[in-house]
Amino acid sequence: MGIIIFLVGTILGSFYLVIGSRLPLKENIFTGRSRCDSCYTQLKWYEMIPIFSYLWQRGKCNYCHKKINILHLIIEIVTGVLFLIGYLYYGLNISLGIYLVSISLALIIFISDFKYMVILDSPLIISSILLIALKYFEIGFKGMGISIIYGLSAVALMFLIKVLGDKIYKRESLGGGDIKLAFVMGLILGYPYIGFRLYLISLIFASFLALPYALANLFLKKKNELPYGPFLISSAVIMFIFLDKFKNLLIFFFLS
Repeated sequence: MGIIIFLVGTILGSFYLVIGSRLPLKENIFTGRSRCDSCYTQLKWYEMIPIFSYLWQRGKCNYCHKKINILHLIIEIVTGVLFLIGYLYYGLNISLGIYLVSISLALIIFISDFKYMVILDSPLIISSILLIALKYFEIGFKGMGISIIYGLSAVALMFLIKVLGDKIYKRESLGGGDIKLAFVMGLILGYPYIGFRLYLISLIFASFLALPYALANLFLKKKNELPYGPFLISSAVIMFIFLDKFKNLLIFFFLS
């Protein structure tokens, strides 16, 4: 089962790269076969096998002989490994489903936001629908409703932060994608009584995750803009994985 989960992850990882790279360019990802990014030659089925095809072709296109972006190999391996880790950690249950949806969205956001500074709407919508369904099976109808309320509250808070940031910096401080992403984060962390507090902690945690990249970007590239989405969703995923520890921490500080 672990091998199957890993293989599924590598296949989906390749698909996530297509989504994150082509959808922001308004390319249709469901029509037409995969092609070489350099010569645009359509690839045969055996040239699209995750990991194996890259290694067999020695990282080069069979037609134009130009190097294939190593990001293809990295995304496939990373996705497969993350899927396998989730299976080994959770087993086959609802928590694994929430983890896989969250990880999948995180990978797509990493690709699209770092490459184009865009967080796509369609992955957010699909992830939200899947998470709402999984929450229903995990914590029931009432718990699902509370998760949705937390998600909407997270959107409201993020919008308020944007309004204040725009006034302070006299420019756009947060993109619309970051605000929409807040709803998904609220769903991931939306557990009764502590969900919104978890979201607040995730915002702070995301800032710490983004700090090294922001400093490097400022001093090396002289840019003060950065894709914030990858750090937001990473923070939510990390907090979900170690949910029990964060729950105990909140209980200790607020309910003891």
